Amino acid sequence: MSITRRKFIQRTSAAAAAIGLPLVVPRRVFGANDEVRIAVVGCGGRGNFHINKFGRQQGVRIAAVCDPDRQRLQAAAKRVEKKFGNKPEAVVDVRRLMDRKDFDVLSVATMQYWHSLPVIWACQTGRHVYVEKPLAHFIWEGRQMVNAARKYDRLVEVGLQSRSRDTDRQADEYIKSGQLGKIQYIVCFANKARTSIGKRSEPLPIPETLDYDLWCGPARKGPIYRDRIQYDCSFTWNMGDGESCNQGVHEIDIARRLLGETGLPRRTMSVGGRFVFNDAGNVPNTQIMYYDFPSAPVLYEVHNLRAGKNTKTMPSFRGAAGVNTCVQCEGGYAMMHRGEVRDNQGKRIKQFTDSRNHTQAHFENFIRALRSGKREDLNAEILEGHLSTNICHAGNISYRLGKRASVATIREQIGDLPVFQEMFDQYLAHLEAHEIDPGESILGPWLECDSENESFRDNAEANALAKGFYREPFVVPEVDV
Repeated sequence: MSITRRKFIQRTSAAAAAIGLPLVVPRRVFGANDEVRIAVVGCGGRGNFHINKFGRQQGVRIAAVCDPDRQRLQAAAKRVEKKFGNKPEAVVDVRRLMDRKDFDVLSVATMQYWHSLPVIWACQTGRHVYVEKPLAHFIWEGRQMVNAARKYDRLVEVGLQSRSRDTDRQADEYIKSGQLGKIQYIVCFANKARTSIGKRSEPLPIPETLDYDLWCGPARKGPIYRDRIQYDCSFTWNMGDGESCNQGVHEIDIARRLLGETGLPRRTMSVGGRFVFNDAGNVPNTQIMYYDFPSAPVLYEVHNLRAGKNTKTMPSFRGAAGVNTCVQCEGGYAMMHRGEVRDNQGKRIKQFTDSRNHTQAHFENFIRALRSGKREDLNAEILEGHLSTNICHAGNISYRLGKRASVATIREQIGDLPVFQEMFDQYLAHLEAHEIDPGESILGPWLECDSENESFRDNAEANALAKGFYREPFVVPEVDV
C-alpha cells in the first residue's frame, strides 16, 4: 500500500507542478463524522442551487465560493453565512481557489464552457468534484476530464439528476423486464418556451464588478450584442450548446442507458433553425435530430417557440408537454419522467410514483459516495455523463455544418426512415403555425461516427468542432492515463 500511495503522490505532484498548482491530497474516504468541505465555483442561479442542496446536508460545509463577478460572489457568500451560519472564503479567480488547502470538494456550477478546466485542476490537486451538465463544451475536452478523474483516482459526479429519480428507475426496470416487448424507437423532446436575447447595435457595457477576461476564460472574447451578459451566452455556440444539449443530455442519457449503448450512434443528422427571434443568438430554437443506434433509433426534438403565433400553449408529444423521454415498444410506450406506461391504444397500464425530491437525492448520493469511497456508488459517474454529452454534441455538429435546404432536399436526405419523416412532418406543421418559410431551415449532413476515437469519419470540419478551441492562457490540457 505504501508503494501505491507513493506512486500516486508522485504522479499528482508532477501534474500539479506542471500547472503551477499546489499538491493537496485529501482522504479518499470521508468517515461518517468527518466534515466535507465544499467550494462552489459559479455563483449564479445554479450555484446558489448547489449551495442550498449541499449546505443543508449534515456534515457538509460550504467553505468557499468563487465567481469572476464580485457582485454575485459577495451575494453568495452572504447567503451562505445567513443560511448556514459560517462565513465562506470569497475568491474571484478559480486558479487562486486551487491554491487553497481548506476545502476537499469542488462543486462546478458555471456555464459548460468553464467546466473542463476546474474539473481537471481539482482532480490534479486531489479534490473530488460535482459538476453540472452537460459535462463539457466539446467532445475532446470531456475525455480529458474523464482521464483526469481516472488518473488521479477522484470521484466525479455529473448533474444528471434523472438518474436519481425513482420514476425513471422503475420505468427502466419495467421496460427491461420485457413486459412491453422490444424497444422500437425512442423520442426525446424539450418543449421549453424561450424568448429573444436581443440584438444590440452597440456593444453591451461590461459592469465594473465583472472580470470579463476571466469570465470569458477559454471561450472567444469579444463585444456582446445581446441584452444580458449572464446565462444568455448559452444561446451562442461560443459559450453554449443549445437546448438539444443543455437540456437534451438528460433525456438522451435516459435513452442511452435503456438501450445499453456506450458510444456514439453509427450516424446522425439534424434539421432546424433559429426562427422569429432575430436576435444575437445562433443556436437553433427549433430542431429535430436523428441518432442511428444499432439497438434502436433515438430522435430528439426542440421547440422553444409556442405552438403557434397567437397561443400561449407549447407543443406537446402524445399529449405530454415539457421535457420527457418516450420509449416506444412493441406493446406500448412509456413516458419516463412521468413514470407512465400506456398501451398502443393510449390506455394507461402502469403508473410509477416517487415521493422523494430527486434533485436533492442526487446531491445526497454524491456525499454518500464520498463517505463510501466507491465510484460505483455514484448515480451519474463522470464517464456516464461524458458518453451522453457526446451524443448531443454529435447531433449539434451536424447542424453547425448545415446549409439552407428545400423541403424536398430534406426529405430526400432523411430517406426511408418513417419515424424521422413523421417528425419532420410535425416540424413543418410547427413552422406553418408561425408562418415561417420552411426553406429557411438548416439541413445538416449525415455524419458517420467513430465511437472508438470519439470522432467522425472522413470529415475534418466535424472533427475540428469535436476538438474545440481555447483562448490562451485558458487551454485545456491533454491528460494521459
